[in-house]
Amino acid sequence: MKYLPLIWSGIWRKPGRSVLIFLQVSVAFALFGVLQGMKTGVEHVVSRTRADLLLVHGNLSIIDPLPLGLQKQIESVPGVKVVAPVELFLGTYQNPSQKIGIVGVRPDDGWLTAFTYKVRPEYAAAFKANRTGTLVRSKLAVKYGWKIGERIPLKTTAAKTNGSTDWTFDIVGTYDDDDVGGGNDIILINYDYYDQGRLMGKGTVSHFNVSVNDPRQAATVADTIDRRFANSSNETKTESLRELAQSQMQSIGDLNFLIRAIVAAVLVALLFATAP
Repeated sequence: MKYLPLIWSGIWRKPGRSVLIFLQVSVAFALFGVLQGMKTGVEHVVSRTRADLLLVHGNLSIIDPLPLGLQKQIESVPGVKVVAPVELFLGTYQNPSQKIGIVGVRPDDGWLTAFTYKVRPEYAAAFKANRTGTLVRSKLAVKYGWKIGERIPLKTTAAKTNGSTDWTFDIVGTYDDDDVGGGNDIILINYDYYDQGRLMGKGTVSHFNVSVNDPRQAATVADTIDRRFANSSNETKTESLRELAQSQMQSIGDLNFLIRAIVAAVLVALLFATAP
């Protein structure tokens, strides 16, 4: 305790430098805390992502069209539980700034096991029974005040056989999504209704969702699928939902390196600031 007055006087011998050092330390700890929290949060999201759900898409990109006919061949791969075709396109509601993602799916038996969606049984049954039906994400329904039974008109990027880009869907229920990376402004529609009515791209899908029987065999199943279509006109690339989440995390950057670099930079700055 007897050295405290000496330390205090030393600190205030050069008030300007002491204030700058304090600010440097504060900023360093703040950045360290933010990055560490971000790293922990991202790792938690990745760990929650399903490892038993695979996405089969074109070898060039995730939106490279694939023939719908590949579904039967994928279903025959050992270890595959359910194969669900998925078509993606965009629409707008009322004005161009109100964008809505549209996901075309086939509501066959067991289709929900190939998605992260949570749908009440009565809504799923209504969706299957109504070709023009749509399931609206709960947050989107609240955003626009939509109710079950309403008809929503959308202007889309997909033209009908008559040349119009206007599509109308009937709300038959709502859903939630366990995929924290998924958007809120998304609706689900009946793929067959859309495919029969569109002008271009008939019989193709953006990708296939594939659920496997054993998550531990997901990598083996993925390799088998890709080998089946290797050197064909429809080469595929199969990734688990967890692998996609990990690749997105890596695209952000090496968070461990960033954290270490910031700490090192702060220590060097403090060394120069405290040097006589």
